[in-house]
Amino acid sequence: MAATNINRVVVSGNLTRDPELRSTPGGTSVCSLRIAVNSRRKDESGNWVDKPNYFDVTVWGAQGENCAQYLAKGRPVAVDGRLDWREWEAKDGSKRQSVDIIADSVQFLGSRDAPQTNGAVESDLPADTSDFQQAGVAKSGGGSDDDIPF
Repeated sequence: MAATNINRVVVSGNLTRDPELRSTPGGTSVCSLRIAVNSRRKDESGNWVDKPNYFDVTVWGAQGENCAQYLAKGRPVAVDGRLDWREWEAKDGSKRQSVDIIADSVQFLGSRDAPQTNGAVESDLPADTSDFQQAGVAKSGGGSDDDIPF
């Protein structure tokens, strides 16, 4: 039995520039995005630091048109797609290569009018706090154990 190959990638990050929309000679829309995704790692001194990774993303058709219309630099997005390796020859004759993401879906994560923090739009998705324990409220003065709210 042959093994199945899987080419799937899911990333979330912020756009590093405004989307660029163009069309193929046949009239199909194609939108180019560039997103930054942070990875955390320890530096030489043992402190955690963010290291940005940059990805070029291609979005085809009506979804690409929506990206061009509603997204802008700094906006958080989640991309689900596949990796595509390509190779070409530069003007100077050198061989170049890149790995891009071909998007199957792009999720817009923040609202266009959301306040920005350090150049990034904050997400309008609620935080999942289901695993947090709620703290009781302390009362001043005397009270019995029956007054404890838990």
